[in-house]
Amino acid sequence: MSDRAVVLDLDDTLIVDEGVSHEAFLSTAEEARRAHGAEPKRFLRVAQSEARRLWAEGSCLAFCREIGISAFECLWGRFEGKSPQLTALRDWAHPFRKLVFDSALREQKIEDPQGGCGLAAHFESARRKLQRLMPDARETLARLQPTHKLALLTNGAPDLQREKIAASGLESCFDAIIVSGEFGIGKPKPEVFQYALSLLGVDASQAVMVGNSLERDIAGARRAGLRSVWIQVPGAEEHADVQPDATITGLIQLPKVLERL
Repeated sequence: MSDRAVVLDLDDTLIVDEGVSHEAFLSTAEEARRAHGAEPKRFLRVAQSEARRLWAEGSCLAFCREIGISAFECLWGRFEGKSPQLTALRDWAHPFRKLVFDSALREQKIEDPQGGCGLAAHFESARRKLQRLMPDARETLARLQPTHKLALLTNGAPDLQREKIAASGLESCFDAIIVSGEFGIGKPKPEVFQYALSLLGVDASQAVMVGNSLERDIAGARRAGLRSVWIQVPGAEEHADVQPDATITGLIQLPKVLERL
């Protein structure tokens, strides 16, 4: 086994996240037009805005930020588990979903007691059906496997991230998989990177972090002593005042960049 290691993010690194969530919103807006006569573009704008606002004002915000659970994930995650934090998030998320889509309907003066529930269910279903890999994800991992130890390090709720990983079909590619919600803390804290390295049996000097978030993936890797590669995904970047060791615009570029690093 190689003593070189690559630690990879999941959302918008190996699987499409922001783009798929937007497509699920588009599908839900079209359903709001079909079922309720709503104007889709207006519905879409209000629903996305309300989701972000209510999430930011919600009682579970601190836990979501610590583990890395986004506003849009709160619209479709099941948040299974017995911990007090997951129980509270699960209890909060279900009325949150109804309220998001009710608000988008009411903004157009459409009143339907069951409208929000139906549209929330539509969003959940669409978001799951639309899941897909980033271009060249499977091929890139196959190229790296013979020469590198591979770890997947992802922020998020345990059941939701495990569901995404299972749907991706990539689980068998990794020597280790770490989900922040299972570990207890998330990126960018260095402890979770150090835990990933311990599972791989390598030092930070032997590992490279690959991810789309400058704030969580790249800054976190630097704090933990890893080199880093930023995958620049239009519309999904999380900006921070930090410089990666290399930048790519697609996974197909990764093997050659790793050779240089």
